Amino acid sequence: MNILIINSGSSSIKYQLLEMPSAKVICTGMIERIGSTESISTFKSQDYKIENISEITDHKEGIERITALLLDSEKGVLECTEEVDAIGHRVVHGGSEFTETTLIDNEVKNKIKLFSPLAPLHNPANLLGIEMAEEIFNYAKQIAVFDTAFHGTVPVKAKKYAIPNEFYNEKGIQGYGFHGTSHKYVSEKATEYLQKKNAKLISIHLGNGCSITAIKDGKSIDHSMGFAPSNGLVMGTRSGDIDHAIIFYMVNTLGYSLDEVNELLNKKSGMLGLTGFNDLRDIESEAGKGNTNCILALEMNAYRIKKYIGAYIAAMNGLDAIIFTAGIGENSSLMRQLVCNKMDYFNIHLDDSKNDLILSTIREVNSIDSQVKILVIPTNEELEIAKQVFNLLN
Repeated sequence: MNILIINSGSSSIKYQLLEMPSAKVICTGMIERIGSTESISTFKSQDYKIENISEITDHKEGIERITALLLDSEKGVLECTEEVDAIGHRVVHGGSEFTETTLIDNEVKNKIKLFSPLAPLHNPANLLGIEMAEEIFNYAKQIAVFDTAFHGTVPVKAKKYAIPNEFYNEKGIQGYGFHGTSHKYVSEKATEYLQKKNAKLISIHLGNGCSITAIKDGKSIDHSMGFAPSNGLVMGTRSGDIDHAIIFYMVNTLGYSLDEVNELLNKKSGMLGLTGFNDLRDIESEAGKGNTNCILALEMNAYRIKKYIGAYIAAMNGLDAIIFTAGIGENSSLMRQLVCNKMDYFNIHLDDSKNDLILSTIREVNSIDSQVKILVIPTNEELEIAKQVFNLLN
């Protein structure tokens, strides 16, 4: 069975075509920096590797570029779209409606759209990917895998907000949690690596969107994001944790509209608001040149992560391993160093020489005397989605 995975992020689209159940990767690729004049398109198969830099204005154009690469008469891997049996779509917000992998129909699409105000950078892009795939790959079954599903095990005491009960009981307002497919995948890999089923883990997903999850006995018990994927850590363009009184002050005193505040906190804040850049590669480069805004932004980012690590160690009454994953978590030795520096009270010790190595496999970057393992685990949300799609259809 050929399964195409479409993973639309806020500024990127990752894709893989896999043969299941063998999990053989037929091709893989990514569209990065969507909305930029220097968007990066990559495609890799057994025989070819393509990288192109050009303007890709939006996710619709990104999906069209991916389809053209797959069907390319010389370098593509498909002769026709009917060769794809199913398409697995990453969908960020499923609310309380979707706790399992789901076959997509009009009702499902309407509910994904309904949750778009809660994930404005993601659900619209996810839905667009679904609609484009339905149009182009009309033979294939369309399946949704929800980021929120893994966090269904978070206990009420952790996900309920201290507001009147009817908002939880009747309106469904609660912390849902996100990046669940990634956190699930890397936590299972960590459990296998540690050979400890009841491990206490902290999974740190660092990309343009960032989140941190406390995982105990293989289950998510707390998560930094909440009702929408905007809370918690400092992100590429999102502020993360902010005093809600600031929002009222911006509206009532500074004269901003609610739409303007929403736009500012989701698309103009985070590392972009602090530095003028939202790509960590640019920020690290500028920090190395002495840019004080970039240096401070990196310190703020790491400090926020440290606070969550401390909180989750308390929540789990211990810790076996920290996991760094996703684009920044896997590739930025500097961010790992900033996060793990001066954590000796928790017996967390980084080995700088191991940390500087560039590898594509699971690895330890902790020192020998560190009681807590520091693991770098490449996430593979696409493979996890493919597994869930195959299991649903079989």
